[in-house]
Amino acid sequence: MSTIILIGANHKTAPVELREKLSFSSEETRAALKILVNDSDIRESLVFSTCNRTEILYIPETGDQVEKIITFIAEHKQIDIREFKENLYIYKDDDAIRHLFRVSASLDSMVVGEPQILGQIKSAYRTAVAEKASGVMLNRLMHKSFSVAKKIRKETGIGDNAVSISYAAIELAHKIFSNLAEKSVMLLGAGEMAELAVEHLISHKVKKIVVANRTFKNAVDLAGRFNGQAVKFEERVQALADVDIIISSTGAAEYVLTRDQVKAAMKLRNHHTLFFIDIAVPRDIDPKINSISNAYVYDIDDLKNIVESNIEQRGKETVKAERLVEAAVVKFRQWIEGLAVVPTIKALNDKMASIVDIECKKTLSS
Repeated sequence: MSTIILIGANHKTAPVELREKLSFSSEETRAALKILVNDSDIRESLVFSTCNRTEILYIPETGDQVEKIITFIAEHKQIDIREFKENLYIYKDDDAIRHLFRVSASLDSMVVGEPQILGQIKSAYRTAVAEKASGVMLNRLMHKSFSVAKKIRKETGIGDNAVSISYAAIELAHKIFSNLAEKSVMLLGAGEMAELAVEHLISHKVKKIVVANRTFKNAVDLAGRFNGQAVKFEERVQALADVDIIISSTGAAEYVLTRDQVKAAMKLRNHHTLFFIDIAVPRDIDPKINSISNAYVYDIDDLKNIVESNIEQRGKETVKAERLVEAAVVKFRQWIEGLAVVPTIKALNDKMASIVDIECKKTLSS
C-alpha cells in the first residue's frame, strides 16, 4: 500500500514572519515540482502555498522520506532547518487524508467556512498535473477532497454568511472607524482578495475607493465596477494624502510601502490618522511604520480575534462537517485497500480463464 504523507506549517503552528519565509510563489512551486518529479524516492507530489499555510503532499517510493522533504524545503527556501522544523506538522495515511479534506472544506482555515481555499487547492492541483507530479493516488485523493468540500458546503451551514480574510479586514476597519461612510480606502492589489474587500466596503457605504495595481488595466477594471478611482501603482505614496485606510494584498516579494515613504506622506495629510491592514504574505507593509505617530499597521495575524469569534458562531455546523470528513476518510481508506485486492482478483480471473480455456479445448477435442 502506498503511504500518503503531508508536511506543512500553517497559521496555527507558525507566525507570519516564518510563514512568509516558507511561502512558495507560483514560479517556486513549479520549480519545486520539477525537482520532485525527477526524484526517484518520490512517486507523486503536490505543493500548496497560501498566506496561511505551506504544505507538501506526496507519495514516497520507499520509506517515508520525511527528512528528505524537510531538507528539500530548507534548501529550496534557503532557510536553516532549525528555524522551522519544530513548527512543522507531519501527517501520514489517514491523518494526511483527513487533514487534506479538512483544509479543502475550510475547516482548518483561519476563517472557518471561507470559500477561497478550495479554489487555491484546485489551482495547486492543476499545477501538479501540468508538471506531471500527480499520479493515480493523488489524482483520486484530490478529486475526493473537492467533492467532500462541496458536500460539506451543501449539507451544512458552514458557508452561511461566508467570510474571508478580506471580510475580517473590513470588520477591523469598521471597529477602528465606527462610521466607514466618512472614510476613504485605498486597495493595493486588484486580485481576488482586493475584490472581496471592495464588496464588503460597499456594504459599509465607504466614502471613496481608490485602487492601485502594478497592472493599471486591472486597477481600472476593478475600480470601474464599483465606481472607484484607479491610480497607477507608482502613485501609491502620493495617494496616501487623501485616504484613511490602506488594505494591501499584492504578491510582491518586498515591502510596497516603507516607513520613510509613509513618514513623508503623513506631513502632507497633517498627521491625520492612517491605518494599514496588510493581508499579504509575504507582508506588503513595513511593520516599522507603527513607530510613526498616528500610523497603525495590522497584519494578517492581527485578524485572529475577529476570526475566532466567527469560529465560535459556526461551532455547531463544524461538528456536522467533521463527521462528513470522517465518513469520507473511511471511504477513501476502503478504496486504497481495494487497490491491494485488484492484482489478486486479476490473478484469479486469469486462472479461471485458463481453466475454462483448457476445459473448452478438452470438450472440443473429445
